[in-house]
Amino acid sequence: MKLEILSFEWKLFKSQNVISVNCMTKLWEITILDNHTSLITSLKPCVVSVLHIDENQNKTTSNFAVWSWVLEFSNNSMKILIDMLVWVQDLDIDLAKKAQKDAMETMEKYKNSKQKIDMEKFIEAQDLLLKSIAQLKLWNLK
Repeated sequence: MKLEILSFEWKLFKSQNVISVNCMTKLWEITILDNHTSLITSLKPCVVSVLHIDENQNKTTSNFAVWSWVLEFSNNSMKILIDMLVWVQDLDIDLAKKAQKDAMETMEKYKNSKQKIDMEKFIEAQDLLLKSIAQLKLWNLK
C-alpha cells in the first residue's frame, strides 16, 4: 500500500511499499493493512509506526511522534495530514521532559485555583502535555 504523511507545507514521509500502519485515533488504536476498508478518521497525539520495505528491500519500521489531524485511507492508499512530526533522531528528550513538566505545573495551578481559569492557557497546557507525551513514547521505542 502507499503512504504519504503530509503537512500543509511539504511531504514528510512517503513510501510505496507499506505493510502496515499503527496509530491512535480519537477513539482507539488501529492497524491498517492492505485492502482495509475505506476510512477517514482523526488522530490524537501518538506514535505512528510504519512497517515498510525500504530501498534495500528490507523490512523496516519507522516511528514518528505526531500531533493530531486526519488520516484518510482508500484503494490501498493512505494520506495522513498532520501539524507536527518528530523523528526519533531529531527528538530533544530534555526539551520534551521540560515541556511535560511545565504543562503539568500549569494545569495543576489552574486545577487548584479558586480564581477564574484562563481556559485558553489551560487548553494550551493540555495540548503541550499531549505533544510531549507522544514524544516521550517515541523516545521509549528507541
